[in-house]
Amino acid sequence: MPHDVDRRPSGLTRRQLIRYSAVTAAGVAALSASPASAVPLARAEATAAAGTALDGFTRPAVATAPRFRWWWPNGQVDLEQIAAEVRTAARSGFGGLEISDVHHSVKSGLDIEEFGWGGAHWVAAVETALATAEAEGIEIDITLGPSWPAATPNITPQSPAAIKEIAHGSVTLAPGAAFSGALPEPITPPEPGVTERTLIGVHALEIVSVAKTTVLRRASIVDLTGDVTGERLEWTAPATGGSWVLLAYWERGSGQRPEGGEHTDPTSYVVDHFSAAGAQTLIDYWEANLLTDRIKSLLGSVGGSFFEDSLEIETHATIWTPKAREEFQQRMDYDIFPFLPVLVETKEKYLYDYDDIVTTRVRDDFNQVMSDLYTEHHLIPLRDWAHAYGLEYRVQAYGLEQDSIAQAGIVDIPETESLGAKNVDDYRVLASGRDIAGRTLLSCESSAYLNKAYLTTWRNEVLFTLAETFCGGVNQTVLHGFAYAAAPGAAWPGFAAFSPYNGGVGYSEAWGPRMPVWAHLDRVAAAISRTQWVLQQGRPQYDIAFFRQKGWAQTGIGAPWATAAGIPIGWSHGFLNESGLFQESSVLQGGRFAPQGGNYRAIILDIDRFRGSEATMSVRAGEALLALAEKGLPLVFFGDWSAPASTGYRDDATNRRVAELIAQMRALPNVADAAGNDDIPVALDALGVGRTVSHASSTLKHIHRVDDGNDYFYFVNAKHNPAKDRLALIEQEVTVIGASDAHVPYALDAWTGAIRPIANYRRNGAAITLALRLQPAQSTVIVLAPAGWAGTTAPRAVVVESSGDDVSVAPDGAVYLHATRSGPHSVRFASGREKQTLVPALPEPLSLTEWSLSLDDWQPAADGVATQHVTHRVERDALGAWSQIGFAEVAGIGDYRTSFALDASWRPGTGGVRLSLGQVLDTFRVWVNSVPVDQVDLTDTDIDISAYVRLGRNTLRVEVASPLINRLRVVTPAVYGVVAPQAYGLSGPVSIAPFGKARVA
Repeated sequence: MPHDVDRRPSGLTRRQLIRYSAVTAAGVAALSASPASAVPLARAEATAAAGTALDGFTRPAVATAPRFRWWWPNGQVDLEQIAAEVRTAARSGFGGLEISDVHHSVKSGLDIEEFGWGGAHWVAAVETALATAEAEGIEIDITLGPSWPAATPNITPQSPAAIKEIAHGSVTLAPGAAFSGALPEPITPPEPGVTERTLIGVHALEIVSVAKTTVLRRASIVDLTGDVTGERLEWTAPATGGSWVLLAYWERGSGQRPEGGEHTDPTSYVVDHFSAAGAQTLIDYWEANLLTDRIKSLLGSVGGSFFEDSLEIETHATIWTPKAREEFQQRMDYDIFPFLPVLVETKEKYLYDYDDIVTTRVRDDFNQVMSDLYTEHHLIPLRDWAHAYGLEYRVQAYGLEQDSIAQAGIVDIPETESLGAKNVDDYRVLASGRDIAGRTLLSCESSAYLNKAYLTTWRNEVLFTLAETFCGGVNQTVLHGFAYAAAPGAAWPGFAAFSPYNGGVGYSEAWGPRMPVWAHLDRVAAAISRTQWVLQQGRPQYDIAFFRQKGWAQTGIGAPWATAAGIPIGWSHGFLNESGLFQESSVLQGGRFAPQGGNYRAIILDIDRFRGSEATMSVRAGEALLALAEKGLPLVFFGDWSAPASTGYRDDATNRRVAELIAQMRALPNVADAAGNDDIPVALDALGVGRTVSHASSTLKHIHRVDDGNDYFYFVNAKHNPAKDRLALIEQEVTVIGASDAHVPYALDAWTGAIRPIANYRRNGAAITLALRLQPAQSTVIVLAPAGWAGTTAPRAVVVESSGDDVSVAPDGAVYLHATRSGPHSVRFASGREKQTLVPALPEPLSLTEWSLSLDDWQPAADGVATQHVTHRVERDALGAWSQIGFAEVAGIGDYRTSFALDASWRPGTGGVRLSLGQVLDTFRVWVNSVPVDQVDLTDTDIDISAYVRLGRNTLRVEVASPLINRLRVVTPAVYGVVAPQAYGLSGPVSIAPFGKARVA
């Protein structure tokens, strides 16, 4: 049965808050940019009115449920199928679908004239999706354009609203050589549809040297723009010195189209993301063509967000916007035109450097201006427009060298992605921008894997990825993805956006009922929902922040010392750049910086890891940091700060001012230096900066949030670098420091919704030490809260030491010792009292080797589209991967059954019984005596079945579901035949083992 998901309204939702404060959508024609602070930041979750039962955790709610990216083959969809897919996702516990026209796998057959993006049938399909979502109680998100980047079919590359580029031409002249004739043509030819260009300038410069880049003498620059007549020039290079280069710059449309083939007729072109004209054209097109009265009405009730994918503005020339020169002058107080030689690119490579300056600082200034234009002319207008319809604006605001940290706080919901992230710090960067701006959500386009289409597993891939994203600060998952059922030319099992991909396996799974594991995903969705509920509570708390010169994202560049050595022993950190010093939450209170935006104990000032490890800082940032330091905030200067300078291209006076500010900071007693990685913990210790969580070095990671005075600690056994790290079982003690020395610990189980008081811990004031045991990718939540929290009964005693393996608390507060060794045992209580107890003799474990198997084999039906089911039966010796017991080509669901007998020595009902399944791939469910076992955590194949067994004969059923790759290998060998047979099934060994339970309090 589908997991029970609470779809009842409880409190005021974030969408209602936005809608009630928004302007009326009707008649919206133009929206001026407004500051980020104008956006209502409050987010009242579906659990706002939660009572002692922690509704929203014990009973998952749509507000925290995972979502899917929902791929459509444009509007070439059946309305009844659209409705069916919404119902399928909703009734399996997923909270939303994001409509996205993505069809890289479809090479032909799409009728874009009749069924293109934005056409009448596409609009009807959107209406159907929204109406069905309203009936089912979930949300629909909509991508702002066909595929990505945002584009519309009512512009051409020549339109003012279309994305622009600078294409440059060059010619080299020997000393004294004369140039006469037409200006050099652009190195990069125009894209199809680009028919016009405008000359914006011509320069001549002397060449100093030629190597990886060509070095030019900056002082030699000659502006020849005024000498050009009809695109022709007459000029002679000086006879003395070196050779010269003549550069001509042309502004033109880049002709970029949205990804993945044709979507519309006429062709859609990408809008200018750096000008007001681009965003306004997008708004106007939606208003005039897509937002019917019915869609407007439905968006107000079930619309979640407008979405934009990553900022993949692509050109083989140089990204530009028509007002770039004017905007640069106003913002940077110098003219960018004389620096065009060092800005022009070919195939994303700079060609020239100047001889007498650090050229990258000019490029940094230009990138910052373009980043600001993207924020002011694209993100803010579209965010405010979304609010006019009661929607939020969710964006992957990265892709260029831009201030993604700041932009994560500008949009309502910043989004990252697991496929592009190199490590956990890539998530932390955007989480930090979210936090300092007072936002709640960090969304993640999750679980896309290269060459893993139809062979992605939850137990080996997805749950590991979710562990990494969650400990990096993600708290909303958008799984990549759910594919519409069919598309022209799509073979069994149906349309998938990225498979086949250029003839290969492709990437990203096509989740949905076509996949055998779908039958098990309601429980997975519930576990994700509960985890995300925890990760959305209150505000985050970190130990330290690393200050960076740039807010770039998805770089893979982590924090010095902390990433490699600090996190493994319990430290937590975030990232700040200049923008983070000037938010509403950027205050010092109680010795902590930004108590509502990270609650940092100290800031570590890092050298510029993106630009040659330069020690740079802006005057504005330096003055803000000095003010914080003078008020007592501990600072650590990491690296060599002996010769600091300003960020960007600045004059000597500005550089001297930066040096003065840094010298003043370094002279303060609460400021320390750390020359190398190992010096950072020494400096922090000298400044009295400690950590909230402490443990021996391991792969344990955590997120700490505080809500209503209660501490929530999400602990997980996760990789930092997915490509390199390896995980093993963690069994270790952890010490956590809570808000109150009167609070006691609780364990929250995301797989069952259980809330369990913990009775086995040691206390030292507000510090509590307890034991954790976590398999790879397994997580738990520890909450420090008052006794009796969430309606629980307090333990009758607290055990600080025992000779057993574990301690549990019964619903009535009774405390039990668990032990796998029989005989006498002892416990010591927090009161100092000791008690002896006896665990009766334990029987020998049972090996379960004789199994029957009914294997439901999913195959293409005779029409090549539908799925037919063929049953295979194995009566004995069924354990082992299907590929090893004669079913190498089978994909589907295996139903394993056996039985076992327990005599009186097992003490059913009072003793403990643990089932070990051994190796299982992929998802699984367990029944004992025909009763489903709730305590199934897919990251752990050891399951406590004490409550399900009985004296005498017991039946055991295990259902295992697989991906489809083993069948697709033989159905479509040209695409999937390169993949080796996968070891799906129940391989074991399977055993039943006893453990003793003795009441001690």
